[in-house]
Amino acid sequence: MSTLTYRNSNGQLVDLPSVAATQLKNGLGSVMEQVMRRGAIAITRHETPKAVLLAYDEFVALTRDRAPVLNDLTAEYDVLLERMQTPAARKAVVKAFNATPEEVGRAAVKAARRKR
Repeated sequence: MSTLTYRNSNGQLVDLPSVAATQLKNGLGSVMEQVMRRGAIAITRHETPKAVLLAYDEFVALTRDRAPVLNDLTAEYDVLLERMQTPAARKAVVKAFNATPEEVGRAAVKAARRKR
């Protein structure tokens, strides 16, 4: 049985064993036991991963952990968008879109030097 590596719901890198789809079809009970012990298993077809079978607890942990991150990103995006809606920001956008290639190049060099 070959293995793949993935990051589980605890953030750990773990080896994900794989089984052929025909092995899953013929021995669902034993594959389910492996999933319950390990948390997940890859299903392959012609030695290429095609799907992952997750234990329910692992699925819940993975989906629960992602929801707050998305909400945090949405709030951060809203703050950034609001900051960009000022007259000064609008003026800067117009200036950037009307800049010549030389002006854009000088601005890029200036910004790169500031980051050092």
